[in-house]
Amino acid sequence: MARAARSGVVFAALGTVVALALPAHAQSGGACQLDGTANFTPPLTNSGGNFSYDFGAALSGCQSNVAGAPTAGSVNVGKVYTAPTGQRFQEPRATGNGTCGNGTTQGTALVFWGDGTTTVITYTTSSVAAAVNQQGTVVPSVTLPAINPLPGQPTSITLATTRFNGDTAQGALTFQADPTLCAGAGVSSATVSGVVGIGHTS
Repeated sequence: MARAARSGVVFAALGTVVALALPAHAQSGGACQLDGTANFTPPLTNSGGNFSYDFGAALSGCQSNVAGAPTAGSVNVGKVYTAPTGQRFQEPRATGNGTCGNGTTQGTALVFWGDGTTTVITYTTSSVAAAVNQQGTVVPSVTLPAINPLPGQPTSITLATTRFNGDTAQGALTFQADPTLCAGAGVSSATVSGVVGIGHTS
């Protein structure tokens, strides 16, 4: 089997997914270790084109200069959100365009912190080879449509940001995938790891 290698476009797609990173010159903020997996539709190849993806990851070892900031959490993009009532809602899948060498993506990430708070982030990325430029902004809320609601059930749910509202985000991530897939069937999923963070200057 071919040795696993890094691919720029997957790196770009994944760097955006989390949308958590400590901005340059941030006066207040923190950073976490991220480990997760992204799933691409259609698979990424050397030919390029439009794609979408979902992503799920654990955030751990978070360190911050903000008193009481959580030390762990999780981040989702394009997954199914299950409300406390048990009803299910669809998170928006992220979208992008590119090849296994470069690409751009955009999406909305939901961060669920260990203390029960939530952060909603919209983001964009661009990449060349193994380098990715990711920019994110914490937004007040996101509305998710219900999945096959029963009569009388809500047709949507709005999740509000309850931590880090108005902050900005950046990140530096890597992934591993078999490079032969880019020239063949394509990369349908890839593991992701790196350091991500969030903060503000005022």
